[in-house]
Amino acid sequence: MDSEFKRRMSPSLSLVILASLTPLPHKVYIEDENIAPINYNDCPDLVGITVNVDTTSKAIEIARRYRSKGCKVIFGGIHASADSENLIDFCDSICVGEAEEIWQVILNDVLHNNLQKHYCNPRHTNLEYYPLPKWEYINSAKYLYSNIVITSRGCPFRCNFCYNSCDYVKSGYRNRPVKNVIDDIEALKSKQVYFIDDNLIGNLTWFNEFLEQLKDKKLIWHGAVSANISRHKNLIDKMAETGCKSLFIGFESINPNALLKANKSQNVNTEYEELIHYLHEKSIMVNASLVFGFDSDDKTIFNTTLKWLIANKVETMTAHILTPYPGTRLYKQLVEENRIIDFNLNNYNTSNVVFEPKNISADDLRYGYLEMYRKFYSLKNIIKRRPVNRKLILPYFLFNFGYRKFGTVISALGKIGFMKKLGKLGTRLSYGID
Repeated sequence: MDSEFKRRMSPSLSLVILASLTPLPHKVYIEDENIAPINYNDCPDLVGITVNVDTTSKAIEIARRYRSKGCKVIFGGIHASADSENLIDFCDSICVGEAEEIWQVILNDVLHNNLQKHYCNPRHTNLEYYPLPKWEYINSAKYLYSNIVITSRGCPFRCNFCYNSCDYVKSGYRNRPVKNVIDDIEALKSKQVYFIDDNLIGNLTWFNEFLEQLKDKKLIWHGAVSANISRHKNLIDKMAETGCKSLFIGFESINPNALLKANKSQNVNTEYEELIHYLHEKSIMVNASLVFGFDSDDKTIFNTTLKWLIANKVETMTAHILTPYPGTRLYKQLVEENRIIDFNLNNYNTSNVVFEPKNISADDLRYGYLEMYRKFYSLKNIIKRRPVNRKLILPYFLFNFGYRKFGTVISALGKIGFMKKLGKLGTRLSYGID
């Protein structure tokens, strides 16, 4: 579930963007511990660390080592923004929220030895001036792919378990100008692009215009969308025409009560099957994101969901144990109910039970989650789920066997320097392009 593929999937776009925004005479380099150990023999004027919840302890360790040498350390990223009060003692400064428009302010303050404890962009970043990433800051050969593009910020929905429910998140969904995104795509010089937005279809008018501009690009592309795409078949048609080959969809649960409690109003579980079948007709693979552990879930949810996935021939599945990230509405609710049983943030990676479930024991929830992966990616069920659409057969088997079933073995090749080559081979076999 957590192989080298996941760690070496793609570089941190946020760090590349900040590096791209840093003017001379400043010098920037990016360290990615997913790729290689950190070089601690340096002493930069500023160390910026992007912090995810389950990497908090490592971020604190890195900060301690640099601060002991007199370096200034600033935390940023999604967890640092959501839980800044509990992290401020471990760094010199924290940037809450989007950094682009205040990055120059931070640099100037460092230059004048006036780094503030907190920085927060008082408004949304103006995506009219979103810079094109300078990919020379990273070694793309170390990653499965670096042909990643983001077209938007935010999500129009605020599901209670998602970071978008945090107080620091300002409401609103914004897109980059279509031309700006097209320029970004063309600069990659790649026939395959991964759109890494939270929700690619947050603004349907913008997305429709964007698809019009993609028509003549002859791309292969992949993205993530909300399940309400089921109500927009005309857009699915255009997505297929412009080269969409797979979609990550947050179905979350086939249990309607779970969706209601999660404030997931955009999801209607009765529409799921029709959506999956329609996407398959259009030669688009489905990566179903599912969450287990909602208050209305009991032990039967696993077997029921597994049967549903197999019956609908869902190509890939990403499972999660419901996790109350600090700062989210769910976290606040469970704290008030005294149901958090594990405060070790290393375990907040959606693979561990850190709260007391209502209708299932913590042990049964963890066991059921592990069994979902084992059974879904068993040889028997891989064969059962094989696509009817022949265009999906090869990428389906490559993903299920290469990335999942034998992911650990294949990942060993990636670890010794073949990650990029593996990605290119998979693309060539799946879609006939380099």
